[in-house]
Amino acid sequence: MKKRVWIIALLIGVLLLSGCSAGDYDAVKAQIRNLYGENEIITGDYDDSLAAVCSNGVFVGLNDSGVISYKGIPYAEPPVGNLRWKNPVPAKDSETVFQAYYYGHSPVQTEWPSEEGSYYPQSEDCLTLNIWSNANGPSKGKTVMVFFHGGSYGWGAVSDPMYDGHNLIEKYPDVILVTVEYRIGILGFIDFSSVPGGEEYSTSGNLGLLDQVCALQWINKNISAFGGNPDNVTIFGESAGAGSVSLIPLIKEAYGLYQRVIAESGAVNLTYSKEECRNLTSLLLKNSGCATMDELNALSEEELMSLNEDLNDYNNFPERDGVVLPEDLYGAYEKGEAAKTDMLIGTNADEVRYWINEMGYYVSGIPGTVIYRHIFPVMYENNRRLMTEEEKQRVDEFLSLQNGGKTWELTELYNELLFRIPSLKQAELHAGNGNKVYNYYWTMPGEDETLGACHAIELIYVFNNPQITIYNGNVYNRELADTVQDMWVNFARTGDPSTETITWKPYNSQTRMTMILGEDIRMESDLKGEQRKLVEPILGHYFNGCYSQLDLMVPHTFRIGGQILATVVLLGAAVACFVLILKRKIGKTNKQTIQ
Repeated sequence: MKKRVWIIALLIGVLLLSGCSAGDYDAVKAQIRNLYGENEIITGDYDDSLAAVCSNGVFVGLNDSGVISYKGIPYAEPPVGNLRWKNPVPAKDSETVFQAYYYGHSPVQTEWPSEEGSYYPQSEDCLTLNIWSNANGPSKGKTVMVFFHGGSYGWGAVSDPMYDGHNLIEKYPDVILVTVEYRIGILGFIDFSSVPGGEEYSTSGNLGLLDQVCALQWINKNISAFGGNPDNVTIFGESAGAGSVSLIPLIKEAYGLYQRVIAESGAVNLTYSKEECRNLTSLLLKNSGCATMDELNALSEEELMSLNEDLNDYNNFPERDGVVLPEDLYGAYEKGEAAKTDMLIGTNADEVRYWINEMGYYVSGIPGTVIYRHIFPVMYENNRRLMTEEEKQRVDEFLSLQNGGKTWELTELYNELLFRIPSLKQAELHAGNGNKVYNYYWTMPGEDETLGACHAIELIYVFNNPQITIYNGNVYNRELADTVQDMWVNFARTGDPSTETITWKPYNSQTRMTMILGEDIRMESDLKGEQRKLVEPILGHYFNGCYSQLDLMVPHTFRIGGQILATVVLLGAAVACFVLILKRKIGKTNKQTIQ
């Protein structure tokens, strides 16, 4: 999910009031770009204790206080030239010795303040991964945790300091952490079925997912060289990463490559239909002037990066294409087509408040809440058009249960409709096929009361990186952090997230047990059950928060237009009155002077 709020900027005319700006982030850019370096071939001596012998080379890492990091390891051939928009090709075998000191390139994307990895140098050649292992832990058999970053499938990179694995692995010596880069945006998720020559690109709508599967194949083959156990692998991710690990169980090529899944704030609804995917394809052809796949492939990387500047806001989510993914994802889970895996899944109490900040990045001098208050009514009125009368009644009843004004009533609706209820449905269906499933609900807020317990706020807790303050500010509950890290790691180790002092009961359709993670850590049965019952029947629409294809001809738009027009008229009238009064005053003064 991301930043298509230019629509609302049009609605409220804020671009007439202030120029677009993401603010001054030069210091952050410099910090991220200072991480950059090129891993080179080693021809001389090297430290054997820091070397891992893999199928595609020997990779030499760096030891920082007992934690060895291996960065920028390629798991696939560069997806360039004849491999652009094609399935990933596993990295070729090699005996060459390489440095593994620096992250690989970030995938192509528009730079954005909340995605610090976007400031790292970008390239089509981005299929690399990073590994952290504790030199003081066991030499083999370590639990492996593989992370896929979020970013609405159009942004994000593992060079973001939030995802640095040092602190987590320093704390848990028997665990190995892997973070994976994959193609996003116009290079990772785009449907070419309507383009001449596109028949050779039948999987292009889900290349980023296939990259992730390729990375898991590399890990299965090579992780033992780092001390990892290939038969005890947990895949986890947040937002788009959570959507990814919810979809990977439905991809047969990934079967057996992992044993457990942790999905933080994302489920199978964060996908597109083939119809929704057509928009980006049409825009790419129009903006590039290309008409065929041959012409698209002739574009340079620089041209693609320039095109992406205009198209990033229109990026696709994974496609329910019937090729890589089933068209009915809930149905596939219900039929037991998902791999037999343990699953830990959950959401945050105030997910969509995250977009208050995102909207604020668009226009300098205009608070994000101003745009936020208008975008959800427009999206809601678009979504409501697709609902049956019965579904509309359900939503009306849901909204009647809320309080605090329309903005926050719709906020809670979309917390449930986009995040919590899809996750619960996925959990229920997966558990119904005999899999162990655990559900959580994150309530710990950050420093900003308006954001509350927003999307992504749990990440610094999971990665043990309290120095990252983008969502939490200076709030970091150490007791909660220790508990959550133990839970995540215990689940990865054994499939049970319980700790020495807290028993976490599985989720199923009978008990619906949910772990509340906040200042008060406790279990609750069927949390917000009335809201769940009202929203669940609407999930078949696969509402996904897409802003880029909203119809502006909705009542809220007209109300805003009317307000703007009324304001202009009133201002005009006020100015006219002022001018008239001034003229009369001047005239009276002149008359007195003449007399």
